[in-house]
Amino acid sequence: MFDLKGKKALVTGASRGIGKGIALCLAKQGADVAVNYRSNKEEAEKVVTQIKKMGGDSFSVQADVSSVDDVIRMFGEAKKHWDRLDILVNNAGIAQFKPFMELTEEDWDKTLAVNLKGQFLCAREVAKMMKGHGGKIVNISSVASGQAGIGGVKIAHYVASKGGVAALTEALAVELAPYKINVNAIGPGFIDTDMVKDLISDPKVRQGFLIRIPKGRFGKPADIGAAVAFLASDEADYITGALLFVDGGWLTS
Repeated sequence: MFDLKGKKALVTGASRGIGKGIALCLAKQGADVAVNYRSNKEEAEKVVTQIKKMGGDSFSVQADVSSVDDVIRMFGEAKKHWDRLDILVNNAGIAQFKPFMELTEEDWDKTLAVNLKGQFLCAREVAKMMKGHGGKIVNISSVASGQAGIGGVKIAHYVASKGGVAALTEALAVELAPYKINVNAIGPGFIDTDMVKDLISDPKVRQGFLIRIPKGRFGKPADIGAAVAFLASDEADYITGALLFVDGGWLTS
């Protein structure tokens, strides 16, 4: 267990899936958590309720992370509520499975805008808040980021965006270190969420993925949440610029 009591965190894309798992895990470690959502306020409020039941402070905040105006407003609301942020988790992202030669410019731009530009915009705003006291930024990348030899079929735009996240993480770790801001990334493997449910609905496809994972199971959002809690804690103070793969051993197989 990592002591995050008194820490103020904001998790983007936290109304469901990996983001929800991260928000709840941080709350279990004692952090107060702002729950960002783009369109599903009802689900975001359910997460807020769960966090409050744990004894933490929480509120939901709507923002499309690809919009600079939304992002500025979101961090403005966080500052009004708490006056500071200690932890930012850049989790919001989209995945669209489509053959490369069928990708449109709109497909490409939308994926890069949410998955990469969104992390840039949020990191920029939170750095302005953290520079006086330090903090932790955790970006969500992927095993399919060009960093570990996994590309993937029908996700060229997604892979490009997540590779950009890994590179951005390294650059920010160097530039923000003088402000005592640690910047790291996590590369999830196959995490069982709504985002991939259609992909693994076929039992043969599901088994095809499972045989590549030494742990013998798909990951859970809580598995990513636990890694985020570590990187957000004081115990990880000497770790910055790292990309931590949480994949059940997939990359070793």
